[in-house]
Amino acid sequence: MSATDHSRAAGVLLLCRAEPGRVRPSAQLLNEPLLLVPAGEGWSALIPGEDSWRTEGTDLATATAGWAHALAVAEPWPVVGLWWDEVGAGFVVASGFRRTAVYAWVADGTPIGEESAMTALRARTGLDPVLDGAALDGLTRPDADADASARVRGLIAVLSRTGLHLPPGLAPGVPADGLRASAGALPAAEAVYWPGWREAVRAGFGAAEGGRFGAWTRALGAAEVVAGGALALWGRRLGRRGVTAAGVVVLADGAVTLAYGWWRGRSPGRDRD
Repeated sequence: MSATDHSRAAGVLLLCRAEPGRVRPSAQLLNEPLLLVPAGEGWSALIPGEDSWRTEGTDLATATAGWAHALAVAEPWPVVGLWWDEVGAGFVVASGFRRTAVYAWVADGTPIGEESAMTALRARTGLDPVLDGAALDGLTRPDADADASARVRGLIAVLSRTGLHLPPGLAPGVPADGLRASAGALPAAEAVYWPGWREAVRAGFGAAEGGRFGAWTRALGAAEVVAGGALALWGRRLGRRGVTAAGVVVLADGAVTLAYGWWRGRSPGRDRD
């Protein structure tokens, strides 16, 4: 089976360590068909459609890493992406500008990742370095009774200690259409759409208007410009249109914030540092 010939059992969950209201703006920038649902205390889950990775001709792990990185690069909260198909399963963890860490298991549960990914997961999600670290270490050891899906369920169980609680039907081994059907049946589920350039720019003005001006606004705008430019270039190298679009919008939002902060600083009667 080729890297892009996924089975019908393939699925992806993007777990964000933030409430849905905080996740929605970043999710919109991906310009992908996504469902957003609450997933416990301080967690949200995003469920992409199957066509999101099939149409762009990339393997599932790479697609998951790209989405997670795009969601987290300009945010203070981490993203854990889970993926599975008939050849195996794995996770990625992204946080800000840090390198996205990746770990995987083949179908029979044999680990093929680096332990540094488990260290990154523990540190970025706030897990206990001793008790939770021991549980994560168990997922890296041979276990004849644990296949790839069981490994991911074990990972979810560890993350549940931080408040994660996946709704019924969102589980390893469930195909993308099954995940979306289960998520769509939840009262709190919402479809996330790209709002269009006008709304994206308006959001940039709103962010500047609602913040403290001066040095803080300039720092925020500069960070967005740097993050957006890097993300757009990375997405282009990977051939990921959604990631590239997200980078362009983050860059544009940063430019708008910088320009608006400069204008506010020069306008008579405005607050100055």
